[in-house]
Amino acid sequence: MNILICSDGTDPADNPNRLGGLFATACGASVTMLGIAEQSADDQSLRRALQAEADDLRKLNLSPQVVIRAGDPVAGILQQTSAVAYDLVVVGSRRKRSTGLHWRSERTYEVIKAIPPPVLIATGVRDSMKKLLVCTGGKRYIDNAVNLTGRLAVQLGASVTLLHVAAEPPALYADLVLLEEDVGALLASGSELGRNLLRQKEALEKLGVTTEVCVRHGLVVDQVFQEVSVGGHDLIVTGTSQARGTLRHYIMGDVTRSIVNRASCPVLVARAGKEIDKPNGFWHSLKRLFAGSGNPTN
Repeated sequence: MNILICSDGTDPADNPNRLGGLFATACGASVTMLGIAEQSADDQSLRRALQAEADDLRKLNLSPQVVIRAGDPVAGILQQTSAVAYDLVVVGSRRKRSTGLHWRSERTYEVIKAIPPPVLIATGVRDSMKKLLVCTGGKRYIDNAVNLTGRLAVQLGASVTLLHVAAEPPALYADLVLLEEDVGALLASGSELGRNLLRQKEALEKLGVTTEVCVRHGLVVDQVFQEVSVGGHDLIVTGTSQARGTLRHYIMGDVTRSIVNRASCPVLVARAGKEIDKPNGFWHSLKRLFAGSGNPTN
């Protein structure tokens, strides 16, 4: 694994160096530390700060390479990730405000949307990574995130929870909430959602990762943070989708943006694959069944 740690050398409370070192040590990864001096006068102080942070990583038996670039930070990170293939990019994210679209530094959002590798946002301080939460929509487009989480979980010795949040059904179908939250029944149902969650669970377990499936109902972001609070998760994994057309950039949806805004633990933003599933699911199958079709569509 090849990890890029982006640092401004100011050692914020949300320290990408510490989190990047944790992942790199667990994964036996190669590490590059990237600092970008926006003003030429900042070059020497930034270089000294990054060398000090590199010394901290060497105490973990890592051998980081230090790269200094000049100019715009987002453009510099894009240039670095275009020149070298990285499996993971670690960035910091200071909290700027508590309302609006951009609670964090706007550069954090721009990096997430601009660069090809997955982005690990170093929010909060964690000394270990033992419980990972994957926000899955129960579709194949999230498979890339699940696979990446599985590889990391193996190296970290972590367990994984696959969380699916469904909207509250109309009152007519309120009793069906209990059926969908019965995970065993859902995984055995043969529905699109059940099949995909079962496939994701089995893929993780094939790697030797202890995996739990959790289904909740309500507002997605609220339910994600309720699960984090109850489950004591160390990392939230969410996704982005690739924009259509010739320009290579990524779209960060409202759910991912809200998770990044509100999280007090690290967030891994993975790259989603293409959606290839048919547009019907568990609720569709159940409604057909209860309507008397006797042959739910899969």
